[in-house]
Amino acid sequence: MMSKDKKNRQENEQNAAAEAAEEALKEALEQATEEQPEADATQETDETNPLAKQLEEANSKTAEYLAMAQRVQADFENYRKRNESIRADAYAEGRKDVAAVMLPVLDNLERAVEAAAGAGDEALKNGVELVLRQMTDIYQKLDVTPIDRKGEKFDPNLENAVLQGTEDEGEPGTVCQVLQKGYRMGDKVLRHAMVKVVPE
Repeated sequence: MMSKDKKNRQENEQNAAAEAAEEALKEALEQATEEQPEADATQETDETNPLAKQLEEANSKTAEYLAMAQRVQADFENYRKRNESIRADAYAEGRKDVAAVMLPVLDNLERAVEAAAGAGDEALKNGVELVLRQMTDIYQKLDVTPIDRKGEKFDPNLENAVLQGTEDEGEPGTVCQVLQKGYRMGDKVLRHAMVKVVPE
């Protein structure tokens, strides 16, 4: 039969072992609790890494599409401006061609006024002058002006010398007579003037 002291000693040892085990369990629980957030953070990082990568790819594609849209917009703007320029040039060229084609009509109206005045028919002269004025007004609106440079230095860019004058008709190298008026629209020559030039 076990003595009372021995029994007490065993109980004390058992209690001490139980307390040690309980203490060890508490420490293990605390340690597990402290490590849990780190594990969660690691897990969260692992989980968000694919999302971050996807976000980065989406941002990259967004920038690419934006650049592409800006290029398309710039190309369209250039296309629109080019079309406007082509349309304006075509309109100006068409207006110039029509004005040039109608010049003989203007010449004939001027001749008709002279003929009517020579015939002494005042009514006819007034009627033709009215038409001539209308025609001249239209040409002024189109910025068409006559090239009539009698007495000025001959300019091959504006005039065609078809006859040669004499020294007593003017200064050498000048236009002494305009045989047919020339016309220009702005800076462009519609028709060169036909002139007589004093030789140099």
